[in-house]
Amino acid sequence: MAAEINKPEFQSSASTTVTKRKSSWSSVLRWIPTSTDHIIAAEKRLLSLVKTPYVQEQVNIGSGPPGSKVRWFRSSSNEPRFINTVTFDSKEGVPTLVLVHGYAASQGFFFKNFDYLANHFQVVAIDQLGWGGSSRPDFTCKSTEETEAWFVDSFEEWRKAKNLSNLILFGHSFGGYVASKYALKHPEHVQHLILVGPAGFTSLESDSKSELVTRFRATWKGAILNHLWESNFTPMKLIRGLGPWGPNLVRKYTAARFSPKYSAEGVLTEEQNILLTDYMYHTSAAKASGELCLKYIFAFGAFARMPLLNSASEWKVPTTFIYGTEDWMDYKGAQEARKKMKVPCEIIRVPQAGHFVFLENPDGFHSAMSYACRRFISPHPDTQPLAEGLESV
Repeated sequence: MAAEINKPEFQSSASTTVTKRKSSWSSVLRWIPTSTDHIIAAEKRLLSLVKTPYVQEQVNIGSGPPGSKVRWFRSSSNEPRFINTVTFDSKEGVPTLVLVHGYAASQGFFFKNFDYLANHFQVVAIDQLGWGGSSRPDFTCKSTEETEAWFVDSFEEWRKAKNLSNLILFGHSFGGYVASKYALKHPEHVQHLILVGPAGFTSLESDSKSELVTRFRATWKGAILNHLWESNFTPMKLIRGLGPWGPNLVRKYTAARFSPKYSAEGVLTEEQNILLTDYMYHTSAAKASGELCLKYIFAFGAFARMPLLNSASEWKVPTTFIYGTEDWMDYKGAQEARKKMKVPCEIIRVPQAGHFVFLENPDGFHSAMSYACRRFISPHPDTQPLAEGLESV
């Protein structure tokens, strides 16, 4: 069982009992039964499935005083911001792999992968600012540029606080968008970029599904959904609105989303499903913060307002794309970007997997990661073959 190595000093047992009683009553009376403490506790329960020891910490990335010129730090107080971070035990001298989660997710989503990856890398996983167990400041951004800075600049402050460099930077979905924007701004700190089902490479105008989305938006259902999107109505607002019934909605989503679609055994065991559902609820129902980036980064249909395809010619970091063969994110956007890139670029497709390839086919995903990072971890990188079943496109 994984251990949380950094543990706070506990108060006296009497004091702890009183605190627990108060916490229990407040949980019962609270309309939305969650808090940061609930998130960290749910994270710890989920990561108990991982065998590799780890350290969980809140990394201080500073604060912005009232009137700060940096909008993502703007606040009514001097309260510092923290990035929730887990670092797994590793061998000396191995490369550093930093995992950045996607939208409506957190670092715990990689629980099936931590043990494998920790055998080859120093694995560090974070909750982005405004997500998971990280600080959730008021979201004050009013443009795409400011919203990108919220995530990219807070990540850079975190990197400096952790004194990390020469990163293999990994981003899933929206995390792939953030990782790409970071590598464009700070290429000197990234030696390889791994983008798993990344969002944001194409715009509505350039995507093959544009006509379908445009036709749907013209219907009354599409008009309502488009209005909700532009009003920044997020799925998490619905979960909060349901109050104590929110966990049941998340439970139904998890059961449907990770149903036995890709294998007879199913994506999750019963225990994994219970723990991931609990974790998802607490990370989703907490204060709205980073989630409010949605309408500033993407137009209706999840098409980027500032597509990464437009910046592909400026790429300075070798890149590997990984997609599940059933991923709704279209790998053809990566193919178009590769044509403009002046750095090495590979695209790997993993069978029997969709958008959450690392959960749905972890063995195939691990093989793809091993191949993508062969020049860092393999004694014979030039002769390492692509594992059977994987497809290079």
